[in-house]
Amino acid sequence: AGSGDGASPVPAAPGRAQVFATVVDTFLEKLVAAGSYQRFANCYRCFYKLRPEMTRSIYDQFISQLQASIKEEIQEVKDEGNLEELFNSLDKIVEEARNQEEPAWRPSGIPEEDARSAVVPYLLKHRSYVRKVLKEKEEENRKVAESVLAGRDRIAELQQLIQARKRAWQ
Repeated sequence: AGSGDGASPVPAAPGRAQVFATVVDTFLEKLVAAGSYQRFANCYRCFYKLRPEMTRSIYDQFISQLQASIKEEIQEVKDEGNLEELFNSLDKIVEEARNQEEPAWRPSGIPEEDARSAVVPYLLKHRSYVRKVLKEKEEENRKVAESVLAGRDRIAELQQLIQARKRAWQ
């Protein structure tokens, strides 16, 4: 009863928030099953023998308050941790990653190699920058050195000129 071309849409997987809610509900069901009325009645056998209907009422209230308390605590955790938004954000990231053709980066398990793979490109870039700055400074220093040598030559010429004029005057 599909479209006949075999390309019926794939049903979307439940979101992480929905899975979390299902896990919590399953946990509560198993908790209630583990704390069955029979176990409760066995723990309070004397009271059960005296007033079985009261024991059942207390058990029902206890279970109902326990479930409400747990749900309230979990809701507080969800609100404080902003879990709904984080789950939705994670779902979006996973959905976007499905379209990527190349695999995502994963740690190798060797921290030195993982750090190296992240740090080495930065260090190489920094090294090329430092080399560029060094070349600029060396060129600047060469020009300053030429200027200093030219200044020394000029001073030497002036000293010779001064000496020549001094001898001529004497």
